[in-house]
Amino acid sequence: MTANFLPMTATRGTRQTADARREEILRVAMEEFAHGGLDGTPTDAIAKRVGISQPYLFRLFHTKKDLFLAVVGRCFERTQRAFADAAQGRTGQDALHAMGNAYADLLTDRTLLLGQLQAYVACQDPDVRALVRDGFKGLTTFVTDASGANAETVRHFFETGMLMNVVAAMELDRVDEPWARNLMIARKGVHRRE
Repeated sequence: MTANFLPMTATRGTRQTADARREEILRVAMEEFAHGGLDGTPTDAIAKRVGISQPYLFRLFHTKKDLFLAVVGRCFERTQRAFADAAQGRTGQDALHAMGNAYADLLTDRTLLLGQLQAYVACQDPDVRALVRDGFKGLTTFVTDASGANAETVRHFFETGMLMNVVAAMELDRVDEPWARNLMIARKGVHRRE
C-alpha cells in the first residue's frame, strides 16, 4: 500500500512516460487495426504514427498479436464501462434501455465499431477467440446482473446489439429506403444524419 505514496524518482518518471507512450500506442493501434485488422495492419505504420521505433513498440507489446489483444480488451472495457455508467441506479427494462442507448452512442465512434468488428473477424486465431469469448462473458454477466433479466431477455439484448453493429457499419441511417428503415433500431434521441 505504501508504494502508492513513494516520492517520484527518475525510474518512476521514466515508467510514467512509458505508460503514457503505451496509451498513445493503444489509441493509434485501435485506429490502424480498425481499418486493417490483425493480419492487414503493419506495426511499422503504428510505430511511425506514434513517432517511435518498431523495436520500442515491441518492448512494450512483445508481438503484433499482443498489441491487437490489448486493443480488443480496450473495446470490451469501454463497452462495459458505458453499460455500467448507464445502468447505475437502474434495474430491469429501465437498465436494459439505458445500456442499449449507451451502446448506440458508442457506435457513433466508427473506430470503436470497426475495431470491434475486426475482433470478430480475427476469431480464427485461438488467442483472439478466447479473449473475445471472455469479453462477451463479462458483458453478458454484467447485463444479466445489472438488469436482473432472464436468459431470453439478455439474449435478445445482445441480438439487438449485433443488429445495431451491422446497421452502423452499413450506415443505414443514410439510406432512405423502406428496407433500411425497417432495420433501424428506434431509439429516443437518435436522429438521421444529414
